[in-house]
Amino acid sequence: MTRAAAFVVALVVAALLGAADGAAVQAQNPKLFGTVGPEFEISFRDAQGNKVTKLDPGTYDVQVRDLADVHTFHLQGPGVDERTEVAFTGTVNWTVTFKDGNYSYFCDPHPTLGDKFVVGNPAPPPANPSPSPAITAKTKLLLTAGPSQVITLKTAAGKAVKSMKLGTYTVTVRDRGSDHNAHIVAPGYNRKTTPLSFKGTQTWKVALKKSGTFRFLCDPHAAFGMRGSAKIVR
Repeated sequence: MTRAAAFVVALVVAALLGAADGAAVQAQNPKLFGTVGPEFEISFRDAQGNKVTKLDPGTYDVQVRDLADVHTFHLQGPGVDERTEVAFTGTVNWTVTFKDGNYSYFCDPHPTLGDKFVVGNPAPPPANPSPSPAITAKTKLLLTAGPSQVITLKTAAGKAVKSMKLGTYTVTVRDRGSDHNAHIVAPGYNRKTTPLSFKGTQTWKVALKKSGTFRFLCDPHAAFGMRGSAKIVR
């Protein structure tokens, strides 16, 4: 073999070894699997099929199967906020980087459908976290029922309502499904859209004169999670 040929062979061998070393360095990300639906069920598991309760910080490949057009799969925590849309069904793939902290996965229309997990060693929460302040009657509200199996009560800025002070509220009611209704029940107040086939928008004045619970629901589908509530405080 000539000196030139030997040199070329050496270069090829070095390139092959470098490629092999590079492949070895590029380890695959750990994989996680999320599923929501088709009924009222949600799960988040590792590659061995174990429920995710604690993870090491790092980058992961997440595959999510959304099997119902009434749910979402929402993965949320420090530096991570990924979700499917309500009307979407199918499979999505995300690459996310988890760091020390508390994370959760849940369905937006049905927030009790979900769970939490821990990554690394997060700092302990404050001993007495301050609750979100109650909204006042100056805040305009939007109640939306449908068209899928979802009902929400939000402020005009899009924030979910959790606590309300006494007063008279202006509530824009959007009934978007012919098989749904929008129903508000509170101390001294009880009103719903009728007939059930009604689709459209109405504006209600809702007077809250007593402390208690402000409930909103779709009567035909309340048992399937189409309901919610807020506290009424002084």
